[in-house]
Amino acid sequence: MTNKQNFRHELKYRITQAHKDIMMARLDMFLDRDNNTENGIYQIRSLYFDDYWNSAYEEKQMGTAVRKKYRIRFYNYSDELIKLECKHKQGAYIYKQSARLTTEEVRNILAGNYEILRERKEEVCQTFYYECVTNFLRPRVIVDYERVPYVFEPGNVRITFDYHLQETALMGDLFDPELPSWSVMKPNELIMEVKYTQLLPDFIKDLLTTSEAEYTAASKYVMCCDHKIERKGILI
Repeated sequence: MTNKQNFRHELKYRITQAHKDIMMARLDMFLDRDNNTENGIYQIRSLYFDDYWNSAYEEKQMGTAVRKKYRIRFYNYSDELIKLECKHKQGAYIYKQSARLTTEEVRNILAGNYEILRERKEEVCQTFYYECVTNFLRPRVIVDYERVPYVFEPGNVRITFDYHLQETALMGDLFDPELPSWSVMKPNELIMEVKYTQLLPDFIKDLLTTSEAEYTAASKYVMCCDHKIERKGILI
């Protein structure tokens, strides 16, 4: 699939709003905000897929070392940049494959017309098509949140603060910002993610040090799936 040098470390922490403010004040002095953002923040909507057996959900719950999940992701409710992604995880490492989609391709996928991807050459499109027709990969849950991203080029370090995490109804227009949604975390809670390719510089470790940061293995996908199960009684 790929070699180990393409994989990145990923650490997740559940923190409070107060500690986010402290750490952001520190990071603002030494790191840059991602220059692709508007006012240093952007909104993310991801439509996650799972197979007939809900393998991505179940394997995450069991802590399976090697696993993957597919999603369609876009930003600020815009169809200007839409990506089909497959996120692979091997132990402490992650790797993402991605390909751009058109709005027409997305609407065909949601209508069950997976043949539209059959002629795409990208590996992620080919494997997604195969999973759809053989393992009945289907939409499972929409995950919405806002993100504040910091970057540090040496070591390819990326630190993000994700908040207002919501499970959004799988209905109507996928790009509609007014779709019904439900908060998944407490109002003062959020998730901090730390991703890096090789080593995390010591000075960044020091900037992020706080006794209140709680390391968590929980994924936003699983959290929203759990909420959907609680809300509807079933994950379909």
